[in-house]
Amino acid sequence: MARKSAPPGMPSQRQLRAGELVRHALTDILSREAFRDPDLEQVMITVGEVRCSPDLKHANVFISPLGDDSDEGRTRLATALNRAAGFLRGRLGREIELRYTPELHFIADNSYDDATAIDRLLMDPKVRRDVEGE
Repeated sequence: MARKSAPPGMPSQRQLRAGELVRHALTDILSREAFRDPDLEQVMITVGEVRCSPDLKHANVFISPLGDDSDEGRTRLATALNRAAGFLRGRLGREIELRYTPELHFIADNSYDDATAIDRLLMDPKVRRDVEGE
């Protein structure tokens, strides 16, 4: 029986499983570690998604600070976590069982803002009237 591969541009099952494994491990690490970096002290961090490369050697980690909705706050947090990426990768290597511990690249997650904007559009009276009219 031939193996089915993911469509071009879509992550494979292996990439998705590895991403979830890394996301759960990073969430645990970030919740219990104490950082000396002033940009990381007393900050609750949400790890929204982890996307792994096909060879699982790189991982893009989408993060946002809990309670700070500003673009500046997200960017500052991503920059601080990228400074601490080597330390976090070392901790991650002890937590997960993969052949290679992926190199971590932290990216500010704007998907919550996008979802809020879509909700706001759907609640607009003109749009609501069109949707309910059907």
